[in-house]
Amino acid sequence: MNKFWNYFFLLVLISCQKDKKADHVFFGGQIINPSSSYVTLYKDNQRIDSLKLDESFRFYKKYDSLDLGIYKIEHIPEYNSVFLEKGDSIWIRINASAFNESIFYSGKGASKNNFMTDLQLVFENENKFLSTKYSNDRISFNSIIDSLLLEKKEKWILMDSLIELSPIAQKITQAAYIYPYATKRERYALLRGINWNKKQDSTFFKYRKYLNYGENDLAFFDPYIMYLMNYINERALDSSESFFLNKGKTKFNIKRLEVIEKEITGSVLKNNLARAIAYEEILNYENHKEHDKFLQYYFTVNSSKSHLNEVLTLHQGIRQMSKNKILPRISLQNHKLDTIRSNNIFKNPTVIYFWSQTQMNHFRSTIQKVKMLELEYPDYDFIGISIQPYNEIVTQVHQMMQIDQNKQYAFLNFENASKKWIIRLLNKAIIVDKNGVIINGFANFASSDFSKELR
Repeated sequence: MNKFWNYFFLLVLISCQKDKKADHVFFGGQIINPSSSYVTLYKDNQRIDSLKLDESFRFYKKYDSLDLGIYKIEHIPEYNSVFLEKGDSIWIRINASAFNESIFYSGKGASKNNFMTDLQLVFENENKFLSTKYSNDRISFNSIIDSLLLEKKEKWILMDSLIELSPIAQKITQAAYIYPYATKRERYALLRGINWNKKQDSTFFKYRKYLNYGENDLAFFDPYIMYLMNYINERALDSSESFFLNKGKTKFNIKRLEVIEKEITGSVLKNNLARAIAYEEILNYENHKEHDKFLQYYFTVNSSKSHLNEVLTLHQGIRQMSKNKILPRISLQNHKLDTIRSNNIFKNPTVIYFWSQTQMNHFRSTIQKVKMLELEYPDYDFIGISIQPYNEIVTQVHQMMQIDQNKQYAFLNFENASKKWIIRLLNKAIIVDKNGVIINGFANFASSDFSKELR
């Protein structure tokens, strides 16, 4: 840990600059082992720009007018947050094969972003340690969190003194370590807080009075949203209720919307949280008969037309993926790099599974399962679809793994295809008959019971 922070602050000192800020923002970088030909920049879930990689897999652009705040940089299928403000001149380097672990910023404005991305890696290591501490009593657990929080606070104070963060940069970089630890406390309460009395509640939750439940500047910042979702979960439960017995139920999701309506301030933040809960509800296919009831309440909480359209589009898309519906048509790329329509790939009952060129371990385990299922169910075709367009390495991988390339395709446009086929996880599978009629549009290929779907 000490080695990490010493290295981090050496980089802070090197990159520290005191000159007057310009009005423009320069943002560029290089993607090693790219999984697509573009990098996309989002602000508040809205696409701002799509930057094409050159022959050296670099991208760059100078923005004369760019709002300060938190952006998301996406290189399908991965993304991460970046904070940009006037005067920044940032270069980012990413190895797409290990996306989050490899992110490194340089240039003016780099230190605050390296601080936040390095925190993510520290948290991953700490999570392994903390996972063994949820059996501790609440006083002991709180003491551990206090110690870890103080350590990050001291590092933040030193960083702030070295590079003189702007007020908004202070708020965001502080939130990057404060809210993840608040999230861990809320999760502890969800696990251990059943039947706590009022005194126990007030003692454990005293940290809440230092937090803000109406930060629109953080309305699209993952650590803050993650905390609020866990806070809402806890507040939506009665003292005797189990989170794990209630989560996913429509009644519980409606209660979560009630908490948002009563306790969260700021329309942008409220709409974003309500949208997240709506997605969880609509994507829970077991609740299909209850979705209309949920949506009626959602309409009263949400005031964003764009969020409403997104949720209704998702709801309609799920209906189109229901049993006995024709699988929506999309464009695919075959191994010869020709474009074909998806309805032309079905000759027998078919299982469609998905993989990513950046997650080869997942692909290997998936192929092992495919080969076993092909022997057990010879009447089915098993078709793999890469969520990224093919690159020159894919054919070599298929040959090395002895995969029939005639049963492998790739999306040409993941955004369009994922909306039509409702793809949120790589483990999803779609089962259709020989005519492309849906048998199960939401199967879980990773499930140990998946083979029952084919009987």
